[in-house]
Amino acid sequence: MKYYRDVLLPLAESGEVVSYELQKPYELQPKFKHNGKTVQPIKYVADFFIVYKDGREEVIDTKGFTDSVAILKRKLFWYHYPDVDYKWTTYAKKYGGWIEYDIYKKLKLEEKKQSKKGK
Repeated sequence: MKYYRDVLLPLAESGEVVSYELQKPYELQPKFKHNGKTVQPIKYVADFFIVYKDGREEVIDTKGFTDSVAILKRKLFWYHYPDVDYKWTTYAKKYGGWIEYDIYKKLKLEEKKQSKKGK
């Protein structure tokens, strides 16, 4: 909700974003039969699908933390949709607000290394 309010709505109001979709589903693996039983498809639901006025498209997922399922689904998404700009973002007041999750993790790791050096 915060990303929608703080980032997406202002971009839409300014005209920078021309359209967006909330909770857009993507199929990562279709359903199939195994030993006569149907195995359900693996699906991923993106928080935001955004189209910018320059034609660029982006899929954004907001993260507080990641687990092994999220990491696996991200890898599957990259494999099946290699041309889609897919990003995780998180809110970190310490780093100025909304930041890409991978950058946030690097900053936290560097901070941890620096704190160990200082001991």
